[in-house]
Amino acid sequence: MTTTSPSSTRGARARADWNAIATIVGRDMRAVRRSKAIVLPMVFVPTVLLVLMPIGIGIIARNAPTSQVQSALGSSLLSGLAGPILDLPERERLVVLILGYLLSPLLLVIPLMVSAVLAADAFAGEKERRTLEVVLHLPISDRDLFVAKVLTAFLPAVALTWVGSLIYGLVCNLIAWPVTGRLFLPFTQFAVMVLWIAPAVALLALGLLVIVSSRAKTTQEANQLGGAVILPLIFVAAAQTSALMLLPTPGVLAVGALIWVVALVLVWVNGRRFTRDRLAASG
Repeated sequence: MTTTSPSSTRGARARADWNAIATIVGRDMRAVRRSKAIVLPMVFVPTVLLVLMPIGIGIIARNAPTSQVQSALGSSLLSGLAGPILDLPERERLVVLILGYLLSPLLLVIPLMVSAVLAADAFAGEKERRTLEVVLHLPISDRDLFVAKVLTAFLPAVALTWVGSLIYGLVCNLIAWPVTGRLFLPFTQFAVMVLWIAPAVALLALGLLVIVSSRAKTTQEANQLGGAVILPLIFVAAAQTSALMLLPTPGVLAVGALIWVVALVLVWVNGRRFTRDRLAASG
């Protein structure tokens, strides 16, 4: 018995059915909201990274003596960051360095984590909920079904990152205010990271993980396979973005453009390979 709907035979250049895509995205998002196993990590992890850590570490940095500030700026680990920081008044340096440059790259963990969780549920979750048969017979092309599944993970990942960046900026500015007496977030590179690079990172993760979900039989299996892919990206994002944020703005934009190109190529390649028949065979 074939699982390919008539609409899936449309040519590659056929116009996307955005009404059908939006319907599937809405359906999947309602399913996500009902799943505590998905929602709780997406609330707990950002709360720790973007609220609790900045409060605790920011208070320590705000109250650190001047000698510790000079020692930190002079260390080999942070020597590459010292230039822009040394232009600040001495009492502001450590708190701006830590909250503005060292902790803020943790924002990129959010699109990676949310994309991984939602991508794992995209198809493997349908198999666990025994709704895969419904998905296979939806009157929508294979391409549009793939786009809908990608958007179901991409949109929440970007939205949570942008909301999280606002919360992070608010928390950091409040913590630093007794020292700085001003708003130091957002600065230009921070804004570029959040608005330009974070969505590209989310799409990059999805380009790697949506096909993993389509082949996995359970969300647990999809999470395990996805973790092997995402964890290295998380380590790279956390370790390298501090230096990235000190590049001139065109350099940061260029790095983001490179990530976008890689992500779009991955999504395009996986979208070309995705078919209902392969999905049904893996179920």
